[in-house]
Amino acid sequence: MPGKFLSEVFGQSEHIHELITQSAAELSSITTDITRELANSDPPPGVAIALEKGAAIMHKLLDTSERLAAVNQALLIEIRDRTMVDHQLAAAMEQEEGSRNAALHDPLTGLPNRVLFKDRLEHGIAQATRHGWILAVMFVDMDNFKSINDSYGHQAGDAVLQAVAMRLKHNTRNEDTVSRYGGDEFTYMLTPLDAQKDIAKIASKILKAVQVPCEVRVSDVIVNLCPGASIGISVFPKDGSTAASLIKRADDAMYVAKEHKSGFAFA
Repeated sequence: MPGKFLSEVFGQSEHIHELITQSAAELSSITTDITRELANSDPPPGVAIALEKGAAIMHKLLDTSERLAAVNQALLIEIRDRTMVDHQLAAAMEQEEGSRNAALHDPLTGLPNRVLFKDRLEHGIAQATRHGWILAVMFVDMDNFKSINDSYGHQAGDAVLQAVAMRLKHNTRNEDTVSRYGGDEFTYMLTPLDAQKDIAKIASKILKAVQVPCEVRVSDVIVNLCPGASIGISVFPKDGSTAASLIKRADDAMYVAKEHKSGFAFA
């Protein structure tokens, strides 16, 4: 915005400079014509004085024009410098935003990481407390993921994690947050909710989405890998009042679901 303002001022100043220069040239032309006409006669004293004043005004106009040209040049330099600073500032802000985004998101899946998840969960708890909402935390852990890495390699394992992350993201509402908590673990915050039965429906939907076979390239061969998951669920305010306690209770419930092969379990 400041750069645009300076550009407008420069444009107006340039226009004024052109007008002054043009006026000085016209005045000089008129003075020259009058002087030529009176060259062979004895002009009245008033005319001679007027010509002298006209010549003086012309010189003032030319001097003003030169000074204004110098001001315009300085203003042009200021505009260039300001534009350069604006570009540097925009680049620095973009780099800072990129660094901040990288610090808060998982590089493999692009999902929020545990730091950002915890921050959003704390905000969600504050909102749920204020409005009397139910809030749920799901701890999603892949079943037998180690065997995928061992049998097909880490590249195949990464491809499966990326596919699962995309499926989890597609099954989130605008108000929800899904993150890669670490390794083959994901966390999921749901808010606001009206009843616990809604949570069970969402958990079943997530499990169904995760279990769809993944086509993964291993060397030159495409293999279908069937991921599975176990989900532990904690509910605010019943199972905890802090982000740490809700995540811990959901993690504990996940082990119960894994042990009983039930798909999901509540704390």
